[in-house]
Amino acid sequence: MTNPNKVKGTAWESDVRNYLNAVAGLVDEYGKFKDPFDPFNVRRPAQEGAADVGDVHAIPFVLECKNVKRPSVPSFLRQAEVEAVNAGFPYGVAVVKVPRAATTRGRVHFTVRTWTRVRLAVGLTSHAFAERYAFTPSLRGLVTGRWYMSTDLEGFAALLRDVRGAR
Repeated sequence: MTNPNKVKGTAWESDVRNYLNAVAGLVDEYGKFKDPFDPFNVRRPAQEGAADVGDVHAIPFVLECKNVKRPSVPSFLRQAEVEAVNAGFPYGVAVVKVPRAATTRGRVHFTVRTWTRVRLAVGLTSHAFAERYAFTPSLRGLVTGRWYMSTDLEGFAALLRDVRGAR
């Protein structure tokens, strides 16, 4: 018997992957990779071994995708950052589905540290970076480890394009 929560999670991971590949122009009108060997294709890696490597790889990001009723963003971000290290990627972010909303409205969350590292890689001021990609802060109490920055998947897709172009 298939676990319904696993089915929902896998569907969300596939939706995120398919959306990012489509907006990056990496697939044709049938959803097939234009170049299957292009390292910038967004993929769902097979899980191997004890060290989880994340749900979706979008170089240079590992995406930890979550389709849950009650998001726990700080713990999702800790998980994403561990998985990025396991996969050998510089950045780990969490992508949380918004119930009954289009894939583009999914929320992409960054730790403040990761947000700053990506911002510096793109070469923008904090204000310009937040404005360009529609980031909003979540400042939870005085413990800075619980703070994070969020955008939607549409803003993340634009950021992904720019980060890849900055390399």
